Amino acid sequence: MGSLDATSTSLAEDLQDLQLDRPAKGLKSVEELEKLTVDEHLSDIERSVYLLSSGQEVQRISVIHNLPDLLRDTESHDECMRRVVPKVREVLHLAQTEMQVAASSAFLQILQKNLVPVQNYSQTFLQTILNSVDSKDPDVASAWLDTLLDVIDLLPKEVIKKEILGSAIAKGQLAQSVQSRLACCRILGKISTKFEPFVIKKEILPVVQSLCQDVDYEVRGCMCRQLDCVARGMGLEATKSAILPELVELTNDEECHVRIAGLETVVNILSLLDAETCGTTIIPLVCKICQQAVQAEDATLPVVATQLGKLCHGISDNLTDEQRQWFIDFYKKLCHVGLEKNKASSRVTTPLIDKDRGSKESDLTDIFELEDKLVECRKNSAYNFPAMVLFCGAKQFKPELHLTFTHLCKDPHFLVRKTISSGFHEVCKLLGNNANLIQSDLVALLKDESIEVLRGVISTIPAILDCYMSSGSNHTVSESKSGPLSDIIPAFLASENAIFTCHNWRLQEELMRNLSCLSRCYSSESLYNKVIPILRQKLVKARALPVKVAAAHSLLKLTRKVKKREQREEIYHGLIHDFCHARKCYLRNVFIDICRIVIELYSKKFFKETFYEYLLELHTDSVPNIRLSLCSILPDLKRLLILPTDRGLLQQLDACVRKLLVSEKDRDVSDGIQSAVEELDKIHIPMQSMTRRNFFEQDLDDQKKEEEEKLLLDNEEKELKKEEEAAEKKKGDKRNLVSAKKGSENGSSSRIPGPRKGSRAGLSGSNSTTKNSKEVSKTKIVPPGKAPGNKVQVNSNICKPSSGDSNINKKRVSSPKLSRLPLYNSNPNLHHGRPASPSLIPIKASTTSTTNKPSKTTRGSGIPAPGSAGTRRASVPTISTSRRGSLGGQLGTEVTPKAKGSNGALNPSIKERKKSR
Repeated sequence: MGSLDATSTSLAEDLQDLQLDRPAKGLKSVEELEKLTVDEHLSDIERSVYLLSSGQEVQRISVIHNLPDLLRDTESHDECMRRVVPKVREVLHLAQTEMQVAASSAFLQILQKNLVPVQNYSQTFLQTILNSVDSKDPDVASAWLDTLLDVIDLLPKEVIKKEILGSAIAKGQLAQSVQSRLACCRILGKISTKFEPFVIKKEILPVVQSLCQDVDYEVRGCMCRQLDCVARGMGLEATKSAILPELVELTNDEECHVRIAGLETVVNILSLLDAETCGTTIIPLVCKICQQAVQAEDATLPVVATQLGKLCHGISDNLTDEQRQWFIDFYKKLCHVGLEKNKASSRVTTPLIDKDRGSKESDLTDIFELEDKLVECRKNSAYNFPAMVLFCGAKQFKPELHLTFTHLCKDPHFLVRKTISSGFHEVCKLLGNNANLIQSDLVALLKDESIEVLRGVISTIPAILDCYMSSGSNHTVSESKSGPLSDIIPAFLASENAIFTCHNWRLQEELMRNLSCLSRCYSSESLYNKVIPILRQKLVKARALPVKVAAAHSLLKLTRKVKKREQREEIYHGLIHDFCHARKCYLRNVFIDICRIVIELYSKKFFKETFYEYLLELHTDSVPNIRLSLCSILPDLKRLLILPTDRGLLQQLDACVRKLLVSEKDRDVSDGIQSAVEELDKIHIPMQSMTRRNFFEQDLDDQKKEEEEKLLLDNEEKELKKEEEAAEKKKGDKRNLVSAKKGSENGSSSRIPGPRKGSRAGLSGSNSTTKNSKEVSKTKIVPPGKAPGNKVQVNSNICKPSSGDSNINKKRVSSPKLSRLPLYNSNPNLHHGRPASPSLIPIKASTTSTTNKPSKTTRGSGIPAPGSAGTRRASVPTISTSRRGSLGGQLGTEVTPKAKGSNGALNPSIKERKKSR
């Protein structure tokens, strides 16, 4: 119980400490507040002097920060130099680190802004800088030394020689501290480029040589890094005689730190040396350094891997073929270092043999450090791979470096794969037309499980795809399934699953933005079926708002490349339905961002026709944040309008703004609409007559977008016409083929006698044009007002058939089913230039009804009911002359061909025969 009480008590105390409304401990007392209070009537100079004399530390720091502003004022400049600056120098002798750092920054700003003449600056501020460099606090000394090095770049040569050179040489003496000698190395390297070569040889070179032989390895390493600047100040001949011997000795130093500095200096000095010096001195020296690094496997090995690319590029012109091959082989060895199985097993098993636990732990630490160095070596080698491709040449890539590149892409450590993936686009550019060689490696990187590896590829995928498209692969994926992009793009789309499983929304945003580059290598159908569904899904389900905005940007950009109008309209309507009319408010807020992107990517005309009115509907939204976001886009809407064409849209915008001004109750939305109104009043709506003359340059981009949209529609219409023509041509070819086949069949069976004149077979079986023309010429047009029950002429095939075909015709006429079905209307084309549309109409003609449904006819209709006396009579075909496109589908006129008997006389109509009966 006691422990529980103690726990609850401590918990209660912790909760009390979290109360934000409690007064904080350690507030200033009244006396302390009085010390911090300054008379308001004091001038800036008097206040600064008072605070530097008796103020607190934070007040003194504030005065030092404001010192450049005091010197900038011309009225107080002289008084500030006379009263404030001496007080600042006096305070700095005992100041803390924060004040010293603030003063070093302020002194540099004074010289950079030319607030004080150089002569005055060297007498006041420069002396303080030189004295503060020797501070015992390493942080303070480093801050002042950095300030001094920046000041040297701004001071004239005379001031440097008079004020700084002597002090720097004095700091480089062996009797000085290590910190002073290190400062001397950096100062000498900085001022060496300011003087003539003879001054450097006389004044600086002896000190440089002494520091290169210093007893402290840090001093030797620091001076070694400054030899590049000293050599450039002295020239080539003096460098060959005085600097190179020191450099060769430093690269063979016993300390690894010094050897690393020597290698870096060799790389930096290459551009200064001539071909003879490189061939006789530098190349053998570099080969020796590389061999020693591989044998020792120490800290120099990662540095060698880092500098090898620059090194090979610098000495490339001076290498023989044998030496070039040696460097290529050495690079391949660096890329595989640490991956040998026998070395790995020996490194793991050797510590387990030792019985001493302490030695085991130390050995394991050494193993891990060595493995880290080897991994760093491979990582640096992967970083230099583009440089080695340039050194080797694109033609020699396949036999020399292709296998090494594949191993780096499949390296067991993700840092190596991440580095090679980040430089993949550079390798593609260097390979040019041979970029297809590394296609499988790109697919492997896109399928990698590491998010860091995917980040390297995704960030550069547009440049990679451009390389593949320009390297003889100018076709889309759908056009060539065997092309290089057929494997790359599916892997690129599949990487979306791995990226969206992590919580790195910046990488997700980058992926969504880079999906827009697929418009150059994917066909319209592939974009619509494969890429756009992914973007629409992420636009709805992505959590981070920047990811949604990026998805919307790529979606709208790719939609401009979709060729079919129906597909584009489906996407636009989907955006309106899923976002503008969404139930969730954050989706409606995304719709406003979508409209901003549409305004950016599309023409003004398109936005006004598609999204303008839907966007204004959100002013009645129940969520204040939606209305607030709408207020920010209202000025953009007004910039789209042109009078008098868009007068109606302007009235809608004014009504929306007026309603928000009058009825808005939310304070933030009211402030937002007030700001929007102020900006709206500044916007001038151009007139349409003035636009062509005065606003042509401003609307040039919009006109270009509108022309692209119009061109897309025109191309779609052309493609539709081509498809229709191809279909008609195909039908015509098929019809000709069928007619040719029938003609061949008729020719082979010519022994069979044709039907008798006037028989049913003769009338219905012949398809010749003369027969059809005779039937059309024997038609009679029934006026619209005349009832269809008047005298109607029928064909001779419903009369008494000839004796030869009587049995066949009887079977056809006696079928009861045919009397109930609607008859086919051939609909002859009576209007030239307009195609006739066949339709199905019942036998009972009517001026109002043209239905295609079969209706049961009664005894009073044109066809007698089944089972009656007229059951054997054939149905009468009627020909409608309705014009295509009319509201009713047909006109009230009918054309009925007259029927002839076997003897050629006209037969009476059906109703006349009924009356006669």
